[in-house]
Amino acid sequence: MCGIFAYLNFHANKERRYILDVLFNGLRRLEYRGYDSAGIAIDSSLSQNCPPSSSPPLVFRQAGNIESLVSSVNEEITNTNLNLDEVFYFHAGIAHTRWATHGEPAPRNSHPQSSGPGDDFLVVHNGVITNYEVLKETLVRHGFTFESDTDTEVIPKLAKFVFDKANEGGEQTVSFCEVVFEVMRHLEGAYALIFKSWHYPNELIACKRGSPLLLGVKELDQDKSNTHVFKDAHFLSKNDHPKEFFLSSDPHALVEHTKKVLVIEDEEVVHLKDGGVDILKFERRNGSSRPASVERALSVLEMEVEQINKGKYDHYMQKEIHEQPESLTTTMRGRLIRGGSRKPKTVLLGGLKDHLKTIRRSRRIVFIGCGTSYNAALASRPILEELSGIPVSMEIASDLWDRQGPIYREDTAVFVSQSGETADTLLALDYARENGALCVGITNTVGSSIARKTDCGVHINAGAEIGVASTKAYTSQIVVMVMLALAIGSDTISSQTRREAIIDGLLDLPNKVREVLKLDEEMKDLAQLLIEEQSLLVFGRGYNYATALEGALKVKEVSLMHSEGILAGEMKHGPLALVDENLPIAVIATRDACFSKQQSVIQQLHARKGRLIVMCSKGDAASVSSSGSCRAIEVPQVEDCLQPVVNIVPLQLLAYHLTVLRGHNVDQPRNLAKSVTTQ
Repeated sequence: MCGIFAYLNFHANKERRYILDVLFNGLRRLEYRGYDSAGIAIDSSLSQNCPPSSSPPLVFRQAGNIESLVSSVNEEITNTNLNLDEVFYFHAGIAHTRWATHGEPAPRNSHPQSSGPGDDFLVVHNGVITNYEVLKETLVRHGFTFESDTDTEVIPKLAKFVFDKANEGGEQTVSFCEVVFEVMRHLEGAYALIFKSWHYPNELIACKRGSPLLLGVKELDQDKSNTHVFKDAHFLSKNDHPKEFFLSSDPHALVEHTKKVLVIEDEEVVHLKDGGVDILKFERRNGSSRPASVERALSVLEMEVEQINKGKYDHYMQKEIHEQPESLTTTMRGRLIRGGSRKPKTVLLGGLKDHLKTIRRSRRIVFIGCGTSYNAALASRPILEELSGIPVSMEIASDLWDRQGPIYREDTAVFVSQSGETADTLLALDYARENGALCVGITNTVGSSIARKTDCGVHINAGAEIGVASTKAYTSQIVVMVMLALAIGSDTISSQTRREAIIDGLLDLPNKVREVLKLDEEMKDLAQLLIEEQSLLVFGRGYNYATALEGALKVKEVSLMHSEGILAGEMKHGPLALVDENLPIAVIATRDACFSKQQSVIQQLHARKGRLIVMCSKGDAASVSSSGSCRAIEVPQVEDCLQPVVNIVPLQLLAYHLTVLRGHNVDQPRNLAKSVTTQ
C-alpha cells in the first residue's frame, strides 16, 4: 500500500537541491500507493575530518500528502539555512509515502522510522510486520523507547540492537549485510525494506518478502559499454564510472530516470556499495553460513514517461477512461487471428498455448480476485462456461484464504490482479499451488509476483494506470478473459460461428468504446442532478450483474456516495423495500438474453414510483421508458459477452464527474490506495 523510494549517486556530483527534487518526484510518482503522510532522509554536511556520528542524517516527516512534506522541508531549510547548493560526490537518500495501517497519520508515525536518538539506522517499509508486538516487548526490555504506533519502528531498533551486540568489544566488525540478515531472521509478515545508516555511509540495503521492489540503474558515462548482468559487488566496482541507483515500489518512479531495472525477488538482499550491486539470497534456515551470491539480469522497461503524465487531461482517472479505445487495441494486438477464406478466425495467447490441453481437462475453473478484478472475472464467467463446458466458480481471494476452501489438483485457478501484487490474491495463489492446481495469472504488470508465481498467464497490456479507481485495466481484463474463453473453446466445432462473431466484435470494440465516450457531457449533466444524493442503487443481470457491481464500486470509491450493485433477480428479496420517489436507481437493460426480464424490473420499479435511470441499447429508449418517466442512456449494442465493456464506460464517467462536482480528490480517494499489498 505504501510507496518507498531511494536514490544513491556514486562518483556523480549532485547538489542537495537536485537530490531533494529526485526524492520528491519519486514520491509524487508513487503517491497513488498512499498519501496520508510522507517523509525523507538525506545526508547532512559531512566533512572528511569529522566522524559520521557528529553529522547524523537529516530526517523530515510530515502528515498529509507529498506537497505538505515539500512545504515542510522548504520551511525547515529556510529556518536552518541549509545549503541547497552543497555538492555531494556520494549520497544515499530514502523516501516514503504512507497508507496508514498501524497508527494515525502523524509525523511520529511517518517513515523513515528511526532506531532512536542519533538515527543510527533508518528504515522505509511497505508491508506489515505481523510479529511486531513480540519484538517490541523484547526491545523494550532491553531499554529501547518507542515513539510511534507503527509496526515498522521495531525494524530500525532491532538493527541497532544487533549492531550494538555485535560491536560490544568496541571495534566495528559487523557488516551492514550481516545486520540486515539478522534483522530479517526475526521478521514475520510481508515487507519491502530499505535500510540507511551513518555507520555505513554511502550504502543502502534493500530486501523484500511479499511486497514489490525494483532496482533501477543509470550509467552516467556514455562511453561505457552496456553490461547487463550483476554477479557481485566487485563486478561493477572495477571502475569508478559515475552511476545513479534508484529503488522503487514500482516502475512509475523509475522510467523518467532509467529503463534498466532489476525486479527484486522475495528473500533477496540488494546491497548498494562503492558503485556496485551485491545480490544475496536470504535463507531463514541457513544459520550463520554465508548467504549465496545471486546472478541476476537487468531487464528493460517497456514504458514511456508520457504514459505516466496526465497530458491534456485534468486527472489520471479522466485520462484513463478516455484511453480505453487505445488500451483495448493494445490488449488485443497480435492475439486475434483474422483467418482467411479457408482458415477460421482464432485467438492466440502465447502465454497459455502450452497449457490449453490441461485447462480443457480441468474438473472446474476457479476465478480468484478482489474488488474490480473480481468483477471483471464475474463478467467473463458466462462466456467461459458457454464455450468451454467447464463449471466456473468465483472466489473472493480473502474469503478463499480465510475458509481454506477446497482446491484440487484437477482444478485450474485463474488469479486476476491489475498490479499482480495484491496481498490476498497472492496468499490464495500460494494456497492453490500447495494444493496442486494449475495456476493462471492475468495481470497488468510484467514481472509482478503473480506473473512470476503462476504456471502460465496473460498480460493485459493496458498500460500504466495511475488513478486509484481502476478503469482501463477493468475493460482490458474482461477482453483478456473473453479471449481466454475463445482459446479454451477453440477445439469445439459446434461453437465456431459463435466464436467468430465474438472475434469480429472484439475487433470493432475500440470503435464502440470510442462512440460511447461521446456520452461524456450527458453523464456530466446527470452527475449534476445527482450531486446532492446520498445513495444510488444499480440493478444488473446476466453479463451485466458485474457491470452493476463495478459501476456501484466506482461511484462509492471516488465520489464517496453510498452505492450498491444488486442482482436484479434478487430485487423482490429485500431491495424493493428501499424504492421510493427520492432514491435514484440505475437499471442496466441492454439487449441480451435477460432483456425481457429487465423490462419487467423497470415496470415494477416504475409502479413503485422509482426514480429511474435506464441504460439501454441504441434505439430502445422508447421501449424501456414508454411513459417518459425515466432517464435513458443509449449505448451501442455489441456481442452480449462484450456488452459489459461498453456499459461500464458511462458509469465510469458518471463516477468521475460526480467526484469532481462534489469537490473530492478523483485520483486519490479517501482511505484508499492503488496497490493493496497488505491484508
